[in-house]
Amino acid sequence: MDVEYDVIVLGTGLKECILSGLLSVDRLKVLHMDRNDYYGGDSTSLNLNQLWKRFKGEGTPPAQIGASRDYNVDMVPKFMMANGTLVRVLIHTGVTKYLSFKAVDGSYVFNKGKIHKVPSTDMEALKSPLMGLFEKRRAGKFFLFVQDYKENDPSTHKGYDLNKMTTKELISKYGLDDNTIDFIGHAVALHKEDNYLTEPAIDTLYAESVGRFQGGSPYIYPLYGLGELPQGFARLSAVYGGTYMLNKPECKIEFNDEGKVCGVTSEGETAKCKKVVCDPSYIPDKVRKVGKVFRAIAIMSHPIPNTADSHSVQIIIPQKQLGRKSDMQITLGLLVISIIVTKECSLVHARYVFCCSYSHNVASKGKFIAFVSAQAESENPAAELKPGIDLLGPVDELFIDTYDRFEPTNDPSSDNCFISTSYDATTHFESTVMDVLSIYTKITGKTVDLSVDLSAASAAEDDL
Repeated sequence: MDVEYDVIVLGTGLKECILSGLLSVDRLKVLHMDRNDYYGGDSTSLNLNQLWKRFKGEGTPPAQIGASRDYNVDMVPKFMMANGTLVRVLIHTGVTKYLSFKAVDGSYVFNKGKIHKVPSTDMEALKSPLMGLFEKRRAGKFFLFVQDYKENDPSTHKGYDLNKMTTKELISKYGLDDNTIDFIGHAVALHKEDNYLTEPAIDTLYAESVGRFQGGSPYIYPLYGLGELPQGFARLSAVYGGTYMLNKPECKIEFNDEGKVCGVTSEGETAKCKKVVCDPSYIPDKVRKVGKVFRAIAIMSHPIPNTADSHSVQIIIPQKQLGRKSDMQITLGLLVISIIVTKECSLVHARYVFCCSYSHNVASKGKFIAFVSAQAESENPAAELKPGIDLLGPVDELFIDTYDRFEPTNDPSSDNCFISTSYDATTHFESTVMDVLSIYTKITGKTVDLSVDLSAASAAEDDL
């Protein structure tokens, strides 16, 4: 190939497709290649036949589960915060015109052996059994402080320096008990671990998270599954001149005598470039293993019990409720149910459950898909996933998946090779998009302006 590209992107996972779109909009000459014959990479969505072949190998799915074409099962199940970073990127790039979304019905939290709805209105808060009457008054004062707090207005600080005061010290001023702290930290602020308690209070996401619960659901989910997201950004790249090549085997990254990227070779041809963006699988000698994720995928004929028959919900299981080091996360839907679970007992991270219904076009009518994912703390996926699976009730089919997580070890300023980190076990895209924005800045020296109008991103609307 005689053409030299500014950037060659390897892999069509969500991270790589977002970067391809952003770089193409910047008028860089981008070539995007993938060894697979489909978009999405590790973050693709599979139909029922593809899911069966991947995890069962031989045979065909039972007829009673429904038609294969009705299914779009996410391999990296996550929800989108209605005013989160991914939604801001979607609006900034205009990719929203390629996608449609629906709101998630609500969020629940596992507390003292029961599932409770996370209040989204003042009336729900007053009726919630999560707190007693006096505790509700104390928590109400705390929430009012958070809602009124403005970093640049000292009159709203009440004498607290949140840059120095830890979150634990701030909460102690309001006398909240441990269960309320657990609920606020994991069900509202969505912290995965308890480390936030010893960090400056200004760094917590309380204000933003509390705002998400006002006026409806804080989460949204795309019709036809998350596999639509990479394709949306791929379209954006193509509109701005990006070139796509799928089914390109053995993509080998080439380096010059100075150790810098100079091209990519596939099928005997080398495409020249100045920089390469890729996921860890394309360059294993420049990454290291940092963990493992366990995931169960369940197909069911009913919604998650004790969630008011919701067609789409998230259930958060704080780490302390199971004694794990991390939270458990569950995602559930009439069409899609994803459950992310942390370790069985003694967890450090919280768990989250997310459910969507057939109205999201991800499963046959009347069927639910549930994902239970856990940041592995042992070599026993069945034991670690069991607490989340037990919340699902009877399942029609169950698939168990494990994958290693990697992070780059190279210095991209030295070799011009920009490697993304593997997807984690959380049920939201915040860490995913922050990795993308960091890589974008390293490549271009610029930051993405995310000060967009979020009025179109209300979780209460069907479409963005």
